[in-house]
Amino acid sequence: MYIVLGGTGRVGSALTRELLARGETVTVISHDPDKREDWERRGAAFALADVGDTQALREIFGRGRRLFLLNPPAPQDTDTDAVEKAGVRSIVDALHGSRLERIVAESTYGAQPVQRAGDLGVLYDLEQALRLQPIAHRAIRAAYYMSNWDAALDTARERGVVESFFPTDFLLPMVAPQDLGLAAADLLTAAEIEREPLYVEGPRRYCPADVASCFASALNRSVEVEVVPRERWVERFRELGFSQPGAESYARMTALTLDQGSHAASEPRRGETGLREYIDALAGVD
Repeated sequence: MYIVLGGTGRVGSALTRELLARGETVTVISHDPDKREDWERRGAAFALADVGDTQALREIFGRGRRLFLLNPPAPQDTDTDAVEKAGVRSIVDALHGSRLERIVAESTYGAQPVQRAGDLGVLYDLEQALRLQPIAHRAIRAAYYMSNWDAALDTARERGVVESFFPTDFLLPMVAPQDLGLAAADLLTAAEIEREPLYVEGPRRYCPADVASCFASALNRSVEVEVVPRERWVERFRELGFSQPGAESYARMTALTLDQGSHAASEPRRGETGLREYIDALAGVD
């Protein structure tokens, strides 16, 4: 039995579909009861649990042998770091006493020992906590999700604008959720597992100008990049619905990504989905 925590999100859904296609038995964990019918129709078992409910997670983990962990993002109007760190503690505590033989955990490029910098610190803490427990595990350090640009579809279509916190020509490793799901499926089902993080990105690196170009092609209209100045990052995140602590955390994560760049410790695994292909699908281009 495979268990997928975060199985109704983009990466978890891609992983679950891939495992089901391979004939595997899968339980999807979600806090959203409305997702049950769809996944049961697809052939997966469904378990309703919140990431903060350690006892519920422990009971579900006890049903399987191999587990995919994705710590879900906190609601934007909360102290996102505090909520997500609590999620990490709950997940790790729920592993105690389980009969799991393998864990694959979603992490990120740039994960590092830092406070108040969003995923960079939270997912580093998850990696370190997994190192201290006995179950065989491996982290996927994922590049910048192409799905982070999904919200730009409306502004590109309506105003010809893609908003970016990065400079127009700043190259980022990006990856499609379906390629992360495939990588996770391969790690979960492999005969052996290594311990060093696996870096996963797309066929090549892209900059915000490439994103605008892809939207322009998909929508058949002119699209330009609108760069948010660094001094307005916190203000802009607040306008997007983040709490003050969340806005400050996301601004620091953005600054570290921009100032440090994104580097893989070894040659990354490269997914096949390019940015144009991803945005064409997003925009409904045949």
